[in-house]
Amino acid sequence: MTRYNFQSMAELMQIAGDEGLTLAGAVSRYQEDLEGKTRQEIRQVMADRLAVMRAAARKGLSEEIRSPSGLVGGGGKLLEERRLNGQSLCGSTTARAIAIAMAVAEINASMGRVVAAPTAGSCGILPGVLLALEAEKGLEEDRLIDGLFAAAGIGMVAARQASLSGAALGCQAEVGVAAAMAAAAAVEMVGGEAERAANAAGIALQSLMGLVCDPVGGLVEIPCVKRNAAGAAQALVAADIALAGVRCYIPLDEIIAAMVQVGRALPSALRETGTGGIAACPTARKLAAQIGIKTVDQASSQ
Repeated sequence: MTRYNFQSMAELMQIAGDEGLTLAGAVSRYQEDLEGKTRQEIRQVMADRLAVMRAAARKGLSEEIRSPSGLVGGGGKLLEERRLNGQSLCGSTTARAIAIAMAVAEINASMGRVVAAPTAGSCGILPGVLLALEAEKGLEEDRLIDGLFAAAGIGMVAARQASLSGAALGCQAEVGVAAAMAAAAAVEMVGGEAERAANAAGIALQSLMGLVCDPVGGLVEIPCVKRNAAGAAQALVAADIALAGVRCYIPLDEIIAAMVQVGRALPSALRETGTGGIAACPTARKLAAQIGIKTVDQASSQ
């Protein structure tokens, strides 16, 4: 067992404090010890993951793609065109982030290659934030890799204390945790200390508390793809709040515990079954029928 092992955010913060490390530095030390690899080898693995994210973003922003159902595709490209034309209502960084996040989520829906961060359904949020900050702030790739390690630490804590499954705890466990990961990454990338990265993660997750999982037709498309864009924006909001010195006050470990409590209280209709929430809207049922997917009530009536 590595001496850098952690199960909670409190333990991870303790390691960072004792060793004088950033959040990324503490997570990197853990992974180096766990796998018995050098720092360079571990960072190369992250660089490879980043390359997959870049490729997905590039494809989604520039090519005409559609999911097999035909329900999603091209949204990221449209957002990027709007940004490039100076028409976005968001600031430049957020406009980039939401375009990339949506584009990557559309690649997932189109059966393309993505990095589950922490899940395929929330795969656009982290690259949206990483790549937008890289472009807007002129960051070197090493800073993005640091961001990935910080994000990994948040994801590991959430996975060890809760679940990353929409079927188990609703979309708060997917988009919510992804936003928390991306918020911590953003703080790390611009030089924020571990405490502020933890604050950013907590602010992001508590802001998305209770988010339900209600995919139309059971597909990871509507409203999932658009929630990736919203999650990226939320991550940047949380990072800015934390970087300004505003505390989260509620520790991330307690927020994760609350997420578990809330998730378990959600009815099954709001946990990935495609039978409640947006998925139960009349138009959503019509869309599902058009692409040949029977809802639960339709199937049971036959």
